[in-house]
Amino acid sequence: MKTIQGDFSAPPGEPWQRHLPPGSRIEAHGGAWRFSNQPADGSRYTNAQIDDYQNLPRRAFRWQPPLSLRVRARFSANADGLHGTAGFGFWNDPFAMTGGRLPALPRAIWFFFASAPSDLPLDMQTPGRGWKAAMIDALRLPFFLLAPTAPLAVPLMNIRALYRTLWPVGQRAVGVREATLELDMTVWHDYELHWGRRYARFLVDGSPVLEADDAPGGRLGFVMWIDNQAMIATPWGRFAWRTLPLPQEQWMEVAGLEIQAG
Repeated sequence: MKTIQGDFSAPPGEPWQRHLPPGSRIEAHGGAWRFSNQPADGSRYTNAQIDDYQNLPRRAFRWQPPLSLRVRARFSANADGLHGTAGFGFWNDPFAMTGGRLPALPRAIWFFFASAPSDLPLDMQTPGRGWKAAMIDALRLPFFLLAPTAPLAVPLMNIRALYRTLWPVGQRAVGVREATLELDMTVWHDYELHWGRRYARFLVDGSPVLEADDAPGGRLGFVMWIDNQAMIATPWGRFAWRTLPLPQEQWMEVAGLEIQAG
């Protein structure tokens, strides 16, 4: 069994690597790590991030089930006052934002936030933005079997009746499971993720918020971040990306981090 815990008396050190464009900081602050982005006009990307996969091939990513993640965190504002995305958990860095990897289909299991105007309506039962427990695994075999039909299926998603009929099949194929977290993000909460070979269980303050028996597989990297990007990716074929203005400093504070593998 392997356990990694954060040391909050100093800024993040090994095994964490930082990704800090100009205007972003990670500092030790009152027994916590503060991930902060300074005010910006929207013309540049800001991102206060730690991870453990920079310059690694995906086959060398560190984490696979079974493991447990525990994080204690709060934010400078609630969902309607943040601008961008934020979260913590495990993914395969599909957009190759760090390192020399090629883009890939997404695979992730994490707590994930996206503000307006982001729109990622991948789960029919949850909004396309907000603070969520979430999973996706577009690398599983059924998706590859369905992928050749995508050029025909995507236009049909614009017809509401067909969307309600067809998208549940697509959602299952890409392993999407989500639950919106209705809570005050500005106060401390304890977030837990238990990732098994066949199941996943998310808890907030000890209460289950999402359970599923089809968790992602494979090797993933750990990431914890807050940035100012907005993303749109809809089943009916709308895709967009942009950076958002930050009218004031925004931050995420983390006062507990433990990953226990085995």
